[in-house]
Amino acid sequence: MKKNNFSIIGTVVFILLTFLIASPDLIAQCPMCKAAAEQNLANGGTAAKGLNKGILYLLATPYMLAIVIGGLWWYKNHRSPEVNNV
Repeated sequence: MKKNNFSIIGTVVFILLTFLIASPDLIAQCPMCKAAAEQNLANGGTAAKGLNKGILYLLATPYMLAIVIGGLWWYKNHRSPEVNNV
């Protein structure tokens, strides 16, 4: 394998290990957030709606970033040859 492949594999392994180590703390927060949102809704509050919008925002951000980077990459690599020579 090339040196670049080792660095990519090492980076992926590092990221996966980081997520595995941090995941117990992240999973522990889910029941507390759910309980707080249910309690707020039971008392007539609207915090759960804001929590749902925040979750959707956090969900959409990485996808939008990937789409923009992928679009820029595609545009750069698929221009006509005479434009690339300028």
